Amino acid sequence: MPIVLEPIGYVRTSAADIPRHWVFSDVEGTLVINKEYLKGLKDIKTGQSIVVIFYFDRSPTFNHSYMIQMPPHRKKKIGVFSICSPIRPNPIGMSVLEVLRIEENIIKVRGLDMLDGTPILDIKPHIEDETSCPSYKGGSS
Repeated sequence: MPIVLEPIGYVRTSAADIPRHWVFSDVEGTLVINKEYLKGLKDIKTGQSIVVIFYFDRSPTFNHSYMIQMPPHRKKKIGVFSICSPIRPNPIGMSVLEVLRIEENIIKVRGLDMLDGTPILDIKPHIEDETSCPSYKGGSS
């Protein structure tokens, strides 16, 4: 069963040094979303946190030798599903970014851990509890 994913946009950043994880990042950049998805960005607001799903397009092809890896900040090998390595069976990443500004199809963000040109697969709201969910029935419309 083939799964085909098409990017909805790409990352732009001039930063030369990209942290390995969004938790440690203050890197700013932009998410350039294809104009055909502009209406879908309607309710994204400045100050909001968003979850960005992306494709590790420059990672080596995964093989079973990568099943156990040694992260650069650890002294022991760890299973691939317990770490955030970009070398994965399905090279998909996830980051939580702060929205600094949105203009049309361009979202200015902070917290990037993605390289310039990284394909974006999806954007979702960052949900901390049921009341922060945009579809929460007790929330305002």
